[in-house]
Amino acid sequence: MRTRMLSRGVVTGALFVVVAVFILGPLLWLAAHAFATSWDYPSLLPAGLTLDWWAVVFNDAELGAAVRNSLYFAPLTVLVSAVVCLPAAYAFSRFEFPGRRIFLVGLFATNAFPKMGLFVSMASLFYGLHLMNTIAGVVIVQLVGTVVFMTWIPAAAFSSVPRALEEAARDAGAGRIRTFVRVTLPLALPGILVAILMSFLAAFDEAQGTYLVGAPVYMTMPTEMYSLVLNYPKQVAAVFAILLSVPSVALLLFARRFIMGGRLAEGFQIR
Repeated sequence: MRTRMLSRGVVTGALFVVVAVFILGPLLWLAAHAFATSWDYPSLLPAGLTLDWWAVVFNDAELGAAVRNSLYFAPLTVLVSAVVCLPAAYAFSRFEFPGRRIFLVGLFATNAFPKMGLFVSMASLFYGLHLMNTIAGVVIVQLVGTVVFMTWIPAAAFSSVPRALEEAARDAGAGRIRTFVRVTLPLALPGILVAILMSFLAAFDEAQGTYLVGAPVYMTMPTEMYSLVLNYPKQVAAVFAILLSVPSVALLLFARRFIMGGRLAEGFQIR
């Protein structure tokens, strides 16, 4: 028994180390190069430490514009996605109508195939509609990655609210709107917050469609990485990659109890 428990502990520890290296390894590599004057093979240690690469990023007007664009487009996309998708999510959860399951499954179509072909088709359409290099065009192309999260997860959250509670509120004299605001929405809110989080991350990290539709007028942090990798020292790209990961890590830490509590998994279990 002790041998079996020891073996299990060794295996668990080994798996933990592998996962830690897999997750933390790239971050440590970025952090090391972000502060290194130079660090090339076969040297085991960097030649020196400096903050000059951080100054390059913060003093570069184009990189600063990319940061501002990312912090502008991602919340705007989430807002538009919420306005469009949350009513649809409520309808999917509360009403039966012809083609309901077809529409639900169809939402995955945008993620079932390589998106580059979809973005190229959208770009050809956008040329005719004069949406290339516009705010509306960038928001629309970023909406593609948010629709699934903003529809499926809230729909499951609304479905998890017992109808008996809503009926009790209605019997007590509350109207439809008051019942929704006082009963349904508070109980479904954790799932909606997870949907907002996942949608923000999807919009914030979207690169291909944004580059195709928005460049060179609207460059975001992910699209600017293409230029950094090709035209800047790798230390500058490392600094910018760290800055790009900060919002994602911060939001995931903020919402970890909802995600680990099963809200994300429940969002894809709509009957």
